[in-house]
Amino acid sequence: MLLAALISLVYKDGVTLQIFLAGITTLLIGLLMMVLTRNHNKEMNKREGYIVVAFGWIIMSLSGTLPYVLTDSIPSFTNAFFETISGYTTTGASILNDIEVVPKGVLFWRSLTHWIGGMGIIVLAIAILPLLGIGGMQLFAAEAPGPSADKLHPRITDTAKRLWLIYFGYTAAETIFLQLAGMSFFDAINHSMATLSTGGFSTKNASVAYWNNQPIIQYIIILFMFLAGTNFVLSYFAFKGKIQKIIHDEEFKLYFKFIAIFTLIAALIIYFRADVSLSSVDHPMVWGEAESAFRHGLFQVLTVITTTGFISADYTLWTPFLTVFFFGLMFLGGSAGSTSGGVKVVRHLMLIKNGFLEFKRTLHPNAILPVRYNKRAVSGDIVFNILGFFILYMLSFIIGSLGFSMFQLDFESSIGLAASTLGNVGPALGDFGPVNNYAALPPLAQWWASFLMLIGRLELFTVLILLTPFFWRNR
Repeated sequence: MLLAALISLVYKDGVTLQIFLAGITTLLIGLLMMVLTRNHNKEMNKREGYIVVAFGWIIMSLSGTLPYVLTDSIPSFTNAFFETISGYTTTGASILNDIEVVPKGVLFWRSLTHWIGGMGIIVLAIAILPLLGIGGMQLFAAEAPGPSADKLHPRITDTAKRLWLIYFGYTAAETIFLQLAGMSFFDAINHSMATLSTGGFSTKNASVAYWNNQPIIQYIIILFMFLAGTNFVLSYFAFKGKIQKIIHDEEFKLYFKFIAIFTLIAALIIYFRADVSLSSVDHPMVWGEAESAFRHGLFQVLTVITTTGFISADYTLWTPFLTVFFFGLMFLGGSAGSTSGGVKVVRHLMLIKNGFLEFKRTLHPNAILPVRYNKRAVSGDIVFNILGFFILYMLSFIIGSLGFSMFQLDFESSIGLAASTLGNVGPALGDFGPVNNYAALPPLAQWWASFLMLIGRLELFTVLILLTPFFWRNR
């Protein structure tokens, strides 16, 4: 917040004092809490890890509303909380009708929320706040409860620092490239934070479609969206020169194939069948209609798969097939260990492999046929965990859709909102499609959407386990 106040001062947007007060207030509350709990037992097990992560995100989202409320950029607390948790969970769903009139300091804070949330608030705390004096393994496990936990270093603190260094490096690199391509520095740094966090907040009402006449800008964003949706551990291996680890990684290969195949499908349909001419969103004469169809297809496939939520065009106007197609991609997600939301590619891979093995097990009931990932047998516990996650995810989607329908929203809007908020995608369907925002969502529906965004970002178990009676029972 203090950094956002500095940006506000540089651009003289008139809200420097308010953002500074928000930062000081948050700092004082944090210091007070540290003083009151200084004698508390610092030991932490897995149970406390879940509690700290879940409530940590809620507390951060509550404090994150202060710059919006104090500057009157978003005077309603419900709207401010929605915007904040949408940022921290890297969903990118916004209730702002006119983004371009919002003070630059507030816009910068808005982008910072999902840049921080992208790698994880708790991992950030472990990386730069060792004065907490607590072990970080339980927190890291709760923050990233995916099917595998590759540790880059024996100490979790060093792991977090390495991940943040890569994350920061990518953000700086994209900012430089976007500036060289013609963006202003302010737009470049905000869109870089939005890309690497797979958040999708833009400084323009039209999102990335604002630069449809500058294809190079969109290609730069495409490249970094791809990297953001890739496991950051693979980026670490790449910088260490261990390219073979990347080439032989099954999840990365499937992630790349998914993008290639889905882009080909989308681009061909856009080129031959799109109901809306590309000239309505682009000037194909810049590089040709085929290139324009390919770019929009690739951009929209990547932005949905990685759950970034940027918009280069309104895909719901292309064809009914593509509308359903992109709705389906909302359930895919990027790689485990990336900043993207959704189910994650590795879980789909495990489900597909296990499904095919069930056919073999039917024919050969006595055979031992383990699921293999990267040439290693995967334990039955992990497979059951993934099956449980998928069932719980679909159940959450159904309940989420029913919840939205109770607020008199139509079927298309309800299922679109549930898939988008649970998967941290951003754009939905119906009244909340790519060119619309969430301003029309009733206040209670905003709280419901906030809950879905939180459980989606923390991968269901971390939050939902707190709602079970046995979690709170004494052992």
